[in-house]
Amino acid sequence: QVQLVESGGGMVQAGGSLRLACAASERTFSSYTMGWFRQAPGKEREFVAAITWSGGSTYYADSVKGRFTISRDNAKNTVYLQMNSLKPEDTAIYYCNAAVRTTDWRPLFASWGQGTQVTVSS
Repeated sequence: QVQLVESGGGMVQAGGSLRLACAASERTFSSYTMGWFRQAPGKEREFVAAITWSGGSTYYADSVKGRFTISRDNAKNTVYLQMNSLKPEDTAIYYCNAAVRTTDWRPLFASWGQGTQVTVSS
């Protein structure tokens, strides 16, 4: 199974930016639609953004649309999440996973990486 390692989180003030990265262990990564998910304290993990294997299509949760941008570099087995205009409600642990959409976006792999903490102060 593909192993995923997230990085790039940190603490920023509201309005600031961060760029997250997710490195995959296998070249088969390039065949998957990849997604970012996040989990805030006391809340369920939720979908943030997804990108098809070619990078030709992207999808976003309404809460981040216009502020976040997902991209990928298949040569580096890495997917990115550029987060701008951050808000305190974006505070969460961010995870990546392969993603599938039925009625909504869900993770494909049962196991998760360690995630990366994003904290936005007001």
